[in-house]
Amino acid sequence: MKGIILAGGSGSRLYPLTKVTSKQLLPIYDKPMIYYPMSVLMNAGIRDILIISTPADTPRFERLLGDGHQFGLNLTYKVQQSPDGLAQAFIIGEDFIGDDTVAMVLGDNIFSGHGFNEKLKAAVENAEGGKGATIFGYYVDDPERFGIVEFDKDGRVVSIEEKPEKPKSNYCVTGLYFYDNRAVEYAKALTPSARGELEITDLNRRYLDAGELNVELLGQGFTWLDTGTHESLVDATNFVKTVEQHQHRKIGCLEEIAYLNGWISRDEVMAVYETMKQNQYGQYLKDVLDGKYQEHLY
Repeated sequence: MKGIILAGGSGSRLYPLTKVTSKQLLPIYDKPMIYYPMSVLMNAGIRDILIISTPADTPRFERLLGDGHQFGLNLTYKVQQSPDGLAQAFIIGEDFIGDDTVAMVLGDNIFSGHGFNEKLKAAVENAEGGKGATIFGYYVDDPERFGIVEFDKDGRVVSIEEKPEKPKSNYCVTGLYFYDNRAVEYAKALTPSARGELEITDLNRRYLDAGELNVELLGQGFTWLDTGTHESLVDATNFVKTVEQHQHRKIGCLEEIAYLNGWISRDEVMAVYETMKQNQYGQYLKDVLDGKYQEHLY
């Protein structure tokens, strides 16, 4: 499976912060924002990742992340000339995707929760097994701002509506999507919406109409953050800081994920530690290498 991180947009809601840099390069506690969605794809086992951004910001991501070898990844980059909709990413990434399945995550989304990796791997298996698409639903208090999923009395999905005036539920579609290879052709067949964009909701509806859309709800114990406002940036930083300090494990530490996946060596992590050993991020990497943390007891 291939992965796409869509990190475009003007970030105008975050002015003046984003007048000189991309929103997805802003710090969320101790990491650039893009580390968090990248960690989602890595936890799903995806190593070939395309980053799509604006003409001005793409070189900044390249300077930060390079070709991805330091994380055991193969990173490539493409430009979205204008923000013409989330589904446009599959058209921009057509050559990158090729004949493969594809996952896309938005560059300003943060996910956390016990058991999330298992949900990710199940979504990969669904797409690779020819079972269509998987998206993730999350309860919100302001459903008018999102794509909203409607369920029947038996819990089956019956509709998805983009930013409805009268929402039919409080469950929104988060910025994480897994598709089989048909996503490319479906995206190319979409008609721009009234706001001139190729809507991801219309792409998801295509799978829904075919009976091939799986909606996985992120319920109690999961956190999803969409960091599009000044307030949500602060909330995200406070959340990550609190979780990391109380659970003593990092969210979105790319070197840790790559090392535990066997994608990079101990020596490669040590090299990163040497450049960061004067801060808590570097010390955390050393603790990971020293086997300080146990996931299972036998």
